[in-house]
Amino acid sequence: MMASLYWVLGALAFLTGALARESTWGGLYPRESGSREVKSLDGFWNFRLAPLHDPLQGFREEWFSKPLCKTGSVITMAVPSSYNDITQDKALRDHVGWAWYDRTFYVPVRWQADKQRVVLRLGSAHYNSVIYINGVAVTSHEGGHLPIMAEMSSSLRFGKENLITVAINNTLTPSTIPQGNIVYRNDTTKYPPGYFEQQTDFDFFNYAGLHRPVYLYTTPQTYVDDILINTDIDGSAGIINYKIFAATSGIGPQTEDNVGCSVKLLDNEGDHITSAMGCIGTIKISNASLWWPYLMHSNPGYMYTLMVAVSDASGVLDLYPQKVGIRTLGWNSTTLTINNRPLYLRGCGRHEDSDIRGKGVDYPLIVKDFSLLKWLGANSFRTSHYPYAEEIMDMADQEGIMIVDESPAVDLKGFGKELMERHIAVMQELVRRDKNRPSVIMWSVGNEPRSNEPAAKDYFSNVVNATKAIDATRPVTCALSYPKNEEHAGSSLDVILVNRYFSWYSDTGHLELIYNQTVNEFTEWHLLHNKPVMISEYGAGTIAGFHMDPAFTWTEEYQAELMVENFKAFDTLRSKGFFTGEMIWNFADFATAMGFTRVAGNKKGIFTRNRQPKMSAHVLRSRYLSLAETSKKDVKSSLCFERYKP
Repeated sequence: MMASLYWVLGALAFLTGALARESTWGGLYPRESGSREVKSLDGFWNFRLAPLHDPLQGFREEWFSKPLCKTGSVITMAVPSSYNDITQDKALRDHVGWAWYDRTFYVPVRWQADKQRVVLRLGSAHYNSVIYINGVAVTSHEGGHLPIMAEMSSSLRFGKENLITVAINNTLTPSTIPQGNIVYRNDTTKYPPGYFEQQTDFDFFNYAGLHRPVYLYTTPQTYVDDILINTDIDGSAGIINYKIFAATSGIGPQTEDNVGCSVKLLDNEGDHITSAMGCIGTIKISNASLWWPYLMHSNPGYMYTLMVAVSDASGVLDLYPQKVGIRTLGWNSTTLTINNRPLYLRGCGRHEDSDIRGKGVDYPLIVKDFSLLKWLGANSFRTSHYPYAEEIMDMADQEGIMIVDESPAVDLKGFGKELMERHIAVMQELVRRDKNRPSVIMWSVGNEPRSNEPAAKDYFSNVVNATKAIDATRPVTCALSYPKNEEHAGSSLDVILVNRYFSWYSDTGHLELIYNQTVNEFTEWHLLHNKPVMISEYGAGTIAGFHMDPAFTWTEEYQAELMVENFKAFDTLRSKGFFTGEMIWNFADFATAMGFTRVAGNKKGIFTRNRQPKMSAHVLRSRYLSLAETSKKDVKSSLCFERYKP
């Protein structure tokens, strides 16, 4: 039976390879401009699961060739959302295999008359996907959490009804990122024939579906394909180094010999500051407004707009508004800096997770979550354990919330060549998507790998070096969990992140041990690697409303007291000069697979899943606001010293 599963997965490779070119660049986020129009395909789609034991039926019967409703029964599915929790159907919630979406749409005749290039973009589809327009496969993609793009002007019927069909497979294997295993149960006295389970090592629910917005957008035939921004500061001046990549539909990349490039810089109110010509250039702004983290400056998250223009030989312009935050990052063996000021991260691990929509983009929830982060006094979070929606990243940019941007490589093991190549490809996609974001201060190549395996040393050296080859302006990290003398990934990292749950997973109940264990271990991590160190996870599971005095595990009191004991250790570590931040696990309770160690999900949140505070949220708020005030005083003292130094 295992062989039959891998035949199915092999068939996926055949189908996607033979029928559609794989998407490896999700393109610039769809934004309207004087030359670009954006049309949303979000809303209600038709939906059907492929049979569990005949997963290729949809391909064999060509469900993509006509509306799904003409080949069988369908239900209505919301996009964007995970499909798992939308209905009362347990089979839908727990489905493993192919799922099919479709809907119809129109494109105006004027797009054709104006000779517009038409692009389809899906924010993400988890995990493998094949996308069809009017029965023709236009692209495919491996991996969730990152965008998928396909130019499709030639596939459309302008002024007529068009059909988009998306097939998604959430099966995880040892060669996918994240990994998983399909295990067949062959004891027919206990299980029916063909019974199998999807097993994973990560501790969150494997939601699937069209999780992020689906757009059509237009550009002229010659267009802005990509933009690279690097910023610096020189005294009070801000420096923007830019590079514009242009392309022409059907031809490909263009050089400055064939296209014209220009830029206009606007302030955050839209007023013109300066202009420049050329596809590569530098802009220097006197008395620039820098991008500062929340509570580190009175005007955090300041964003300029660089209006980028590309023109072809006939003078047709494509315009794209690129947001820019001017800031610098630095790091050495003890310290992280932003704009030449020491940086201490006050944050949390999170998940894209909420009732009903699962990992689906939810605009009210995004606003609520950032409101709660600011209420806490947090200045950062980690996108545990996968890249988050671009809409969340946009909010982080504008609110001044720093991000450790993490790949989906959670709990990796095996460390073979095929896995490494997939891992590097994921990092390339992630860096290309988020490279211009001022909020992104670190790349994380993964979380809690089995880095005790000897093969992990060369594996992570290669993945980290490949990431740095794309972007050398940010440090690269990974959240580690194995003992420092047993693991092999730390030597490749710029900053050491460690997950530790003293008095929860070890010495449960013994809060008095937290201080010494934390101070001693994190000091030893620094002595071993001579790099900045921070704690990327700590915490305790807590049932909201559960109280006991003296504190007992799973009570709100225990979570709060555990945090206070950790704070004492963190303050001692900060005084040593190498400890650069603290992130509690987790921001909010979240869904997991069913199991006897989880009571309707993971309850380590300081907020409940519906974003109500536990006692711990108030405790953390008091600490973070106090740390923020100390940080402000340190910055003022540093500025004063620099201003008046002889």
